[in-house]
Amino acid sequence: MTVLTQELSKLTDRYQTTVPSGVRKQLKLNKGDQIRYSTEPNGRIYIEPVRTPESDPALDAFLELIETDIEAHPERLQAFDGGLRDRLKALVGGIEIDLEASLSSDDE
Repeated sequence: MTVLTQELSKLTDRYQTTVPSGVRKQLKLNKGDQIRYSTEPNGRIYIEPVRTPESDPALDAFLELIETDIEAHPERLQAFDGGLRDRLKALVGGIEIDLEASLSSDDE
């Protein structure tokens, strides 16, 4: 295996280190990012950035709306009681949905 670059860093007394700038640039790391260390059976260790999956803008906006409403009106929060659960189950309890099934032409 050809080594593209080599950089050194030093451990502090508390076993902390700074990721060298060349490595940060190569992995596109920013402050606060997480890195994962993977160790192979032969002892070789790899580091890689931990990337979170892309978020859903519609879901993010909806969750932000709910968060804002809860912060503005915490008195509106109510416990989810068994009666409501039973009413919902009576409405949709017998419906089966296959999330893997293709949409019909009417639904597309």
